[in-house]
Amino acid sequence: MSDGEVRVLRDGGVATILFDRPQARNAMTWQMYEGLHVACVELSRDDSVRVAVLRGVGGKAFIAGTDIAQFKEFKSGEDGIAYEVTMENYLGALEALPMPTLAVVEGWAIGGGLAIAACCDLRIATPGTKFGVPIARTLGNCLSVANYARLVTALGAARTKRMMLMAENVPAEDALAAGFLMEIAEPAALDERVAAICERLKGNAPVTMRVTKEAIRRLQHAGIPNGDDLVRAAYGSEDFREGVHAFVDKRPPQWKGR
Repeated sequence: MSDGEVRVLRDGGVATILFDRPQARNAMTWQMYEGLHVACVELSRDDSVRVAVLRGVGGKAFIAGTDIAQFKEFKSGEDGIAYEVTMENYLGALEALPMPTLAVVEGWAIGGGLAIAACCDLRIATPGTKFGVPIARTLGNCLSVANYARLVTALGAARTKRMMLMAENVPAEDALAAGFLMEIAEPAALDERVAAICERLKGNAPVTMRVTKEAIRRLQHAGIPNGDDLVRAAYGSEDFREGVHAFVDKRPPQWKGR
């Protein structure tokens, strides 16, 4: 299966970042994460870009998580620490883009896909879209504290706990009610609504939007505690290794609690 790619299209001040691996529901490979980072670095230096749109190719998924087979290489909790540090570099670059970012979510936004959507400033979705991080049912790992903070900010503590502990996917309607989505659009009207939102953003003061984004980013990240001990505990566990192999083997995991 292809490692996929991240492509950037430019059109009249709007840059569209495309996650292109539709045969795997755009599940992110290391190559795709690196491609996202490169795209963010390039866009951050391009004053002609007024809006960045993030979208999955194929219309059936935004991003269905990280390609789980890659986790088979992990041997200890330190691998989890290194992974989360790298992911934070990628997500942080997206979050720090100076222009408004809009996630266009069709279908699944799971795991890393939800994290990427949460790093965007605005989100629009189609009916039937699902958001979730079902790792309590699948892998037995955890999120970084920074990503937990993003989800609590976006969805609230109660919804985040239910989503994580019950390993439930949040439907678009609940995400809209929580304020995570700005709207739900029918597929036939989606492109028109995306274009209208981008046009509105392009007409607003770039400096105001840039400093507003940065102010909110600083508030969200102020006082986030160190969570390396939690990451080590999860990624260094027998359950995580069992979860990864069970997922790849397409069988139910047998949890031991250690």
